Amino acid sequence: MSRRIAVALETAPKKTFATAVDWPGWSRSGKNAELALEALAAYAPRYATVAAEAGETFRDQVAVVDLEVIEESEGGGGTDFGVPSLVTDADRRRTTAKEADRLRRLVAAAWTVFDRVAASAPAELRKGPRGGGRDRDKMIGHVVEADGAYAREIGLRLQPPDSAKRATIEAMRAAVLAAIGTPSDGSPLADRKWTARYAASRIAWHALDHAWEMEDRSEPG
Repeated sequence: MSRRIAVALETAPKKTFATAVDWPGWSRSGKNAELALEALAAYAPRYATVAAEAGETFRDQVAVVDLEVIEESEGGGGTDFGVPSLVTDADRRRTTAKEADRLRRLVAAAWTVFDRVAASAPAELRKGPRGGGRDRDKMIGHVVEADGAYAREIGLRLQPPDSAKRATIEAMRAAVLAAIGTPSDGSPLADRKWTARYAASRIAWHALDHAWEMEDRSEPG
């Protein structure tokens, strides 16, 4: 990655998200744009694990100067709540077969990282303000339930995934990856709101946000 990393900013009164538009899941927040960009750069070493899992070359040491803001949008209540909620112009770009496959691999890698972290995390996580204090199994259930909602958001009609039934999770993930991995002209999927790029970014972000939270809360305080 010799060139600068394209970033979109989503800013609301209380929080700003900085999202690397070509790297699904690499999105961090701060109280303002400066802090959000600092957080994004700081998480590059952790995102490098995801990129490696997907077979992508990634520079794991990134400074704010390496980030190029290409788009700024006004966020809303979802942004302040802690979710990168806006479909940006960058998300509306078309995806070729090669680009769609790359999105698919990066989302799959985010799920793999989440599963790996969950498998090694203790059942009881260190308490703290982040994540509402969910312990491991409740966090896994939350991510699986959210993924089911995301699948519906892109027009998939599936059996709701159950965190206790691995086959339902795998079926849901396979369907989602097939949808994301299909070339697109950038239009919303299933005539809804989310484009393939935004779906990839949102789904991977949610899995990684909780994977990293689980890692942090597995450590002694």
